[in-house]
Amino acid sequence: MKYLVTDIKALQEETLKNLQNSKAINTVRAYKSDFKDFGLFCVQNGFKNLPSDPKIVSLYLTHLSTKEVKLSTIKRRLVSIGVIHKMKGHYLDTKHPVIVENIMGIKRRKGTVQKGKKPILINDLKRILKVIDEQNIQDIKKLRDKSIILIGFSGGFRRNEIVSLDYEDLDFVYEGLKITVKRSKTDQFGEGSIKALPYFEESLYCPVTILKRWLNISKIRKGPLFRRFSKGSKLTSYRLTDQTVALLIKDYLNIAGIDSKNYSGHSLRSGFATSAAESGAEERSIMAMTGHKSTEMVRRYIKEANLFKNNALSKIKL
Repeated sequence: MKYLVTDIKALQEETLKNLQNSKAINTVRAYKSDFKDFGLFCVQNGFKNLPSDPKIVSLYLTHLSTKEVKLSTIKRRLVSIGVIHKMKGHYLDTKHPVIVENIMGIKRRKGTVQKGKKPILINDLKRILKVIDEQNIQDIKKLRDKSIILIGFSGGFRRNEIVSLDYEDLDFVYEGLKITVKRSKTDQFGEGSIKALPYFEESLYCPVTILKRWLNISKIRKGPLFRRFSKGSKLTSYRLTDQTVALLIKDYLNIAGIDSKNYSGHSLRSGFATSAAESGAEERSIMAMTGHKSTEMVRRYIKEANLFKNNALSKIKL
């Protein structure tokens, strides 16, 4: 009997672990962050945040709309509030008319135009690489930063995917480099995928060549591919954070004389997709590299890339 009880307890512990890992850590962190803001709103106005009421949630969404918060953010906050309620064992009707009708009204009044961060295009990329070479820093740091920029751009990587890469994920072949992506935003169960980066004719801008140089100078043969430096440019064993990648990009943009305000870590990924579309790459081949599961965002990049192609105004001679 005791053996059975022990087994049940073990199963309960395993079940709890499964429940905790049913969603990605970053996703759960985002839910909690969103709910924290909702909780603050409730405290300030004397409302109960858990369990809450559709009318209170609707007031919160209206509050967000008056602060110029994007509609996509408002919808995400609603999802987060609903998820936290479920996780805590409470029911919240997020489809209640007072919520749905309010969001429709906000949508009509605010509009749905979303202005995303600007992509880093080919000319921007070359300017960034040039200023890295011009910096008064050691070659080892230059090669790390150039590798991050080139790998991020050429592979259409998300910034968290860049910093998650390990030496063991690399496979150099005759044609170039195969990179195994163990997990991504659209691959929560870790099925993995492989990205192929061919050699470029111009070695200055070749991600494979620059990465090889980084590996040679850093002597990295296992573990994290992109690491922090301590004082004195001494390479450590600690993996870079995705926030560091975003700051690194912004710093070099500013040094290159490009206002970094409208750029982010995502600008490498969107820059690849936009540049590939400008060069005539097919939708499916762009998606194969970026890992997009939906065509919606990729088609937005293609539309942006084609704004000046077959433009009716170009037919008018003035």
